[in-house]
Amino acid sequence: MKKQDGTTKVVTLTRAEIVQDEGYARSAVVTEANGDKIGYIYLPEFYADFYNANGARCSEDVANEVIKLKDAGVKAITIDLRFNGGGSLQEVIDMVGLFIPSGPVVQVRDKSGTAKPLADNDQRVLYDGPLVVMVNELSASASEIFAAAIQDYGRGIIVGSSSTYGKGTVQRQVNLNNAFSFSNTPVADMGSVKLTFQKFYRISGGSTQLKGVTPDVVIPDIYDYLKIREKDNPAALAWDNIPKATYTPCKDNATNAAVIKRETDAIAANPTFKLIKDNTAWLNKTQDEPRSLEINKYIAYQKNVAATVAQNTTVLKTKSELSMDVVKEDYDKFYNNPDKAKGDRYVAWLKNLKTDLYLSETINIVKSMIDGSLNKASALNK
Repeated sequence: MKKQDGTTKVVTLTRAEIVQDEGYARSAVVTEANGDKIGYIYLPEFYADFYNANGARCSEDVANEVIKLKDAGVKAITIDLRFNGGGSLQEVIDMVGLFIPSGPVVQVRDKSGTAKPLADNDQRVLYDGPLVVMVNELSASASEIFAAAIQDYGRGIIVGSSSTYGKGTVQRQVNLNNAFSFSNTPVADMGSVKLTFQKFYRISGGSTQLKGVTPDVVIPDIYDYLKIREKDNPAALAWDNIPKATYTPCKDNATNAAVIKRETDAIAANPTFKLIKDNTAWLNKTQDEPRSLEINKYIAYQKNVAATVAQNTTVLKTKSELSMDVVKEDYDKFYNNPDKAKGDRYVAWLKNLKTDLYLSETINIVKSMIDGSLNKASALNK
């Protein structure tokens, strides 16, 4: 460092490791009026540190969150994959394995037409209780593999918008230097190109490409009118299917089927969700209609759109809050974090969840699953 008087001074800077843990899995517990506890796990992406054998792995982190929730005495778990764009294929296979005995999780077919099932080979099941997975239009790739596997096994209930994103293809970067190098003479950097080499298929045979995953319980979503899914890309690869893999679904799905029917009917009769559905249908219809060149009519149209979007945004927050907090192991990370700004962000995240309309409705679904499980257990004990 050079000072104003011309003298120099050597300053030593020591690099410290910065852990970006705000992008990792985290959990919370919802406590019902009757004392029942429901676990909630948020996973923003299927992350893996490929350069560090001891680095973060989402399957390991989710396993740790499940253990903490089990220790807290939860009777059910919700996994939130909304806006999760995917990530590591191996991590999603390992994560499905936390909830099922060993078996295939996804099928991958290459350009030659050969399909190969990728399986969880660990017989251990970390959690076998009621399970719900939340998805939306921007749940893609690995998120869709996870949701599809849970749905195909009948292991839990998938809740969310009319479909997930619909990305069922595998891309790789191909270095063009090798393609254009015909001798040992170095060539200029030709860059690389991303090519599609494989497609993902559910263990039931259908591809996740284009169609995505249709939830068991569909909740009207404010993003449904936006043309952001794979199917909205005219150049997207088509949907197809292959023979299903050999797997054994969960033994008894009667409780889940009854819950799905009851909650689907309840959502259809809910005035808030009806309003969201009507508003998004109108927005979807008008975005493709021709606009008037008359300034007053155009201004009126813009005001209508703004008012409709504002109304949707308003109803997304519930008037009453969920009774929700973190487990004791995470208390300091949230409320006594030495990095106050980070702690404040964690607390703000938790506060927003307490009035999240979609989470609130999902908790209603989970409660129905718990009641069904308890009723079934009571009948078996008689």
